[in-house]
Amino acid sequence: LRSCSPGRARRTNASRRASLVARFGDIYAQERLDAEALLRTYISDTEMVQRIIYIAAVESFHAAKMAYRQFKIRVRETLSVGHSGPESLEDTVLDYIVRHEDLYDVQASVNEVIRSMNINPKISFPPEIDFIVISTLIRELCRVAFLMQTLAPPLDIAFGTDGELFSETKYHRSFQSDFTAALVVYHVWPALMENDVVIMKGEAVTKR
Repeated sequence: LRSCSPGRARRTNASRRASLVARFGDIYAQERLDAEALLRTYISDTEMVQRIIYIAAVESFHAAKMAYRQFKIRVRETLSVGHSGPESLEDTVLDYIVRHEDLYDVQASVNEVIRSMNINPKISFPPEIDFIVISTLIRELCRVAFLMQTLAPPLDIAFGTDGELFSETKYHRSFQSDFTAALVVYHVWPALMENDVVIMKGEAVTKR
């Protein structure tokens, strides 16, 4: 194990949070659109393209959170052997993870996301193409989602379902929406949440 810096995680929480929220916004504004443009070269159906990207985002957060939990368990088991304080073991574990975020096997998460997408019944892809074509987007989402778990409190994305009542506090309507419709037909991008409070709106399509 490399040396750790006690207290680093809590000292830097606010600045890391601001950076990660901004990065999530950048991914929505840039990598998402890049992935959309790339998918459009294979798929003409706009709804399918946007569904694929939304599900990639949801699966990326799921895979990264699972990886974080497993990583944290391994670090705790290792550090607990020689831990003597003055910081709590939990603080020491968190400091280590924040300092050594490069030890996160992001590629394993990317592979897990693509496996999950391949069996998702809501999306389909031409058989000659693989979801790996949007691996840049998936990789960035996994990395950000993993680091969001090191915050206190951690950040997560809102759970969305087709047919749910549209929420003005959670989502912007996509331009192709029926702006008088009350139900979400599908989601384009998830809302970012902190303790069940929306800190960045997602995007959804509403139609009658």
